[in-house]
Amino acid sequence: METLSTLSLAEQLAQALSQRGWMLATAESCTGGLIAAACTELAGSSVWFDRGVVTYSNEAKTELIGVPADLIARHGAVSEAVALAMAEGVLQRSRAQVAVAVTGIAGPSGGSVYKPVGTVWLAWAQQGQAPQAICQQFQGDRAAVREATVRCALQGVLERLNA
Repeated sequence: METLSTLSLAEQLAQALSQRGWMLATAESCTGGLIAAACTELAGSSVWFDRGVVTYSNEAKTELIGVPADLIARHGAVSEAVALAMAEGVLQRSRAQVAVAVTGIAGPSGGSVYKPVGTVWLAWAQQGQAPQAICQQFQGDRAAVREATVRCALQGVLERLNA
């Protein structure tokens, strides 16, 4: 099975969102804006891309997209609960109908026995539907983990739009 390039995924996403008249919002931690960058690489993306928020620090997650500080304290920033709250928070604070959020440990440091480097939680929120999250364990260096996260995030939006 061929792995689609980030550009190809963004092009497919642009078409799917444009056909519906929908917009996408992103909340990114470990990718530092790379998902938004992949989307806005395409000319005309303002038709279907509303906004991207980089919430790298815990404070930014709370201040910008409303992730409760006690949720982060209880579960850690790299967790299902926080990823879901990020996706829902950015969706609620945007004009978008669908959102994706990512939080993880890109490395090379920061990992633990329970959350090794390459651990990434991704979450998707869509108006009128329950949010969904998955945990992935990506391999490789920091750049590889971040690139794999971007591809997985975009693919996940596409899958949910096509469901």
